[in-house]
Amino acid sequence: MAEPLRPIRSADGSNILEPSKSEMTMLKTHERDGFTLVDMVVTMGLLTILAAAAVPELIDVAQQMKLGQAQRQVLVEMNSARLVAVTANRPMRIRFNCPATGQYRVVELIGTPSSPTTDDGAGDRCSDTKWKYPANDNEPVTRPNHDGPVRWLPSSVTFTASPTLEFWPDGSVHRQLAGENPWSVLDTTTGATIKVQKSGVEKMISVNGLGKIQLVQ
Repeated sequence: MAEPLRPIRSADGSNILEPSKSEMTMLKTHERDGFTLVDMVVTMGLLTILAAAAVPELIDVAQQMKLGQAQRQVLVEMNSARLVAVTANRPMRIRFNCPATGQYRVVELIGTPSSPTTDDGAGDRCSDTKWKYPANDNEPVTRPNHDGPVRWLPSSVTFTASPTLEFWPDGSVHRQLAGENPWSVLDTTTGATIKVQKSGVEKMISVNGLGKIQLVQ
């Protein structure tokens, strides 16, 4: 009868075919790898809390972006009014909350700065039904010829300061203070400010008598 194999021993006398204590520990550890249901529930709870905390910040960023968009759009339209006044050699106005709240439009002065017509100050002067864009013709005797389109502020954005401004062919900017004609040129230092706001936050566009228009942060 054959004799059983003798265990093979290492130099320190231990059986090399039997796992050591450290190897046993590693085996037991691997047996416990993975996540339990409790681990997953706790993790999901923490992620939900973090997401809920981040929502107000994301909403605030979105509101700031929309307000900044409105501010830049108004700036572009004001620069457009000044450019048309200079290139077309015609006084132009930009009117806010016209023809309705949250809307604005660049319109040509039908009369002259010293003698505007009744239509120039009419409440429906911004109406794109009565005053088409683009104009039906470019005949100087049938003004206006340079009215722009009606623009809209983004949703929930409103004007909080919006004086009508008049741009002259020499690049200067004017505003009516007390019923005077022609309108008074804006101060070169203080000028005028157009304000837009959303959820209590305001952004501004400033303009002075020399025609310098800029964003105010």
